[in-house]
Amino acid sequence: MNEILFFGRNEKPKLFKNEPDKITKPIQFKFENENENENEKQIKQISSGNFSTIFLFKNGKAIEYLNENDSKQNPKEIQIENIQKVIVDADNVAILTKEGNVFAKGKDINPKNPNKFINISSLIEDTNDRIIEDIVSGSRSIYLLTSNKNAYGIGSNYNCQLGFDSKTLEKTEKPILMMKNVSKIFSGNTSNHVFLLNSNQELFGCGDNSSGQLGLGKSITEIKIDKLTKIQNIPKGKIIDIQSGFFHSIMLIEDENPKRKLYSCGYSHYNGLGKDDENTYEFTEIKLSLFENDNIIDFSVGFDHTLILTTKEKLIGFGHNYHGQLGTGDREYQKIPIQIELPKLRFNEDIFNYHISCGDEKSFLYYSPLSFSNLEEDLIKLFRRKEFCNISFKTENGEIIEAHKLILKYRLKDQNQIEKLQEIISNKSIKESNQIFEMIYSNNSKINPKLYFEIKEIINSNEKIEETMKRIYLNENEKDFIIERKEKQYKFPKLILIMRSELYRGMFLSVTEDKSNKVTDYSELSNKSFQIFEYWIYSNQIKNLLKIQIKIEN
Repeated sequence: MNEILFFGRNEKPKLFKNEPDKITKPIQFKFENENENENEKQIKQISSGNFSTIFLFKNGKAIEYLNENDSKQNPKEIQIENIQKVIVDADNVAILTKEGNVFAKGKDINPKNPNKFINISSLIEDTNDRIIEDIVSGSRSIYLLTSNKNAYGIGSNYNCQLGFDSKTLEKTEKPILMMKNVSKIFSGNTSNHVFLLNSNQELFGCGDNSSGQLGLGKSITEIKIDKLTKIQNIPKGKIIDIQSGFFHSIMLIEDENPKRKLYSCGYSHYNGLGKDDENTYEFTEIKLSLFENDNIIDFSVGFDHTLILTTKEKLIGFGHNYHGQLGTGDREYQKIPIQIELPKLRFNEDIFNYHISCGDEKSFLYYSPLSFSNLEEDLIKLFRRKEFCNISFKTENGEIIEAHKLILKYRLKDQNQIEKLQEIISNKSIKESNQIFEMIYSNNSKINPKLYFEIKEIINSNEKIEETMKRIYLNENEKDFIIERKEKQYKFPKLILIMRSELYRGMFLSVTEDKSNKVTDYSELSNKSFQIFEYWIYSNQIKNLLKIQIKIEN
C-alpha cells in the first residue's frame, strides 16, 4: 500500500494529467491500476531531476517518467533486474543493482546514445574494484563508492567536481579514482560540488565554491576547487548526511546526547540556508524553535529549497517556492523556516518510515515499509569489513577475502574445517567465494545450490548450533545486552540471540568481545535497518516470552 504526496513543478514530466503545472499544496499521487498491484508497488525510493523521475519499488523494479509531455512515453518500466538504488541528475540516470553493478545513461555518460544504459562499473580499470556499494548524483556527475571503500567519479568535471583541473579534464566517460579509504560520498542532483568522508571522519570537498558552498572559510577565494581539500572547523558530532543545492550545502550532525542538528553554508538568496545570515562560508547551525524537544528523521535539498521531517510529525520547509515546491499553498519563498500543513497520513503511527525526496523544483513525501532483506544485506556488508574479520582467504586470482572468525567458529563443525573451506574457496571465482560466505552467514542454500552442496558437509546443522550457543550463553549467566541508539536505550536478555538468527548472534559476539555487554556504535547499519532490527527484537514471536524493557531518555 502506498502513501505518496507530491507538490511543486508538475511538468516535464506531467505526473498529474489533470492538475496545473504548479501544485502548491501536497496532493496524493497514485499509480495506474495501483489497487491491482498493491503488493508489487511498495515504494523504496523516489529520485527526480531534469532528466526524469524514477519510482523504485521493493521488488527491485522501477518505472521512469521521462521529462517529456508525450503521454505515450510515460511511464515505462526500466528493463534492469534487482535494482537497489536509483539516482537522477540534470542529464543522467544511474542504477545500482543488488549485485553491485551500475548501469547509467545520459548526455554526459553516453553522448552517442544517451537513452541507452551502459555498465559503467565495468569500465573501472582496476578489475578488483568493480563491486559498487553506493552511488551518488551530482548535477551532471555520478559518484561511485566501491566495496573496497574507494570513490570514483564519472561525467562532467566543468567545475572540478571530480577533483581534477577542468582545463585538463572537462569530462570523462569512464570512472576515475578520486580518493581511497572513503566511508561516504555526499552531493546533490543539482550540485556541482562534492564531499567525501574518510574512515577517520575527516571531510574533504572539491568543485564549485563560488558562494562558499564547500564550507572552506572566507580565506579560500578560489571559485573552483580542483583538488580534494580538507574541510576545517566541522561542527562537533557524527556526520549523518550532507545534501547540496546549486549554491549551498546542508549538513546533518548527531551529537553525543544524541540530538540531531542542521548546519548550512553557501549562498543566502531565497534563504536556502534556513537563517537570516548573509552568505556563510563555514557550516553554522540552523537554530529554530520548531526543532526544540524534537528530532530530525529525514531531510532533502532541491536546487534552492529544503524540507525537513521530524519525530513529532512536523514537515518544515524553507527556500525558493516559485513552483510550489515547499507545499505551503502559495508560491512565495520562505525566508524563515515554516511548518507545512499536511493532509492526514495513512500511516501516522509509523512516521519513522516516511521519507522526503526533493527534485530541483518538486518534492515528494512517501511511506516506505520495512524490508527484512535490507537488514541482511547491511549485515553481510558489515561482516566483510576488514576491521571485523580476522581470517583471510585467497581466491585463484589472488583476491583477498576476509572472513569473520566468530561466525566460522560456530558454523563450521570444527577448526580443521577452516582448512577445508580455504581449499574450496581457493578454486572459486570472487563472485562464487562471496556467495559461499553469504551462505555461511545467512544459512541461505538458495543462493547457489551447487555451491551449497560442496560446503554443507563441513557446516554444522542449525540444531547443533543452537545447542552450542545455548551452552555458551547459559555459562555466562545470561547477562543483559544494552543497546543505545538515538534517543532510546534498549535492554534485553541474551537468550533472544539464541532463539533467533545466527547472523545476529555473530554480530553480537563480535562487538561484545570486551565483555562489556554494551553496544553503542551502529554506524555501519542504516537507520532503516536499525528500525528493522528493533521490529525483529520486539516481534510477536518473542514478546510474550520475554520481558523487554525500554527506557526513553529525556
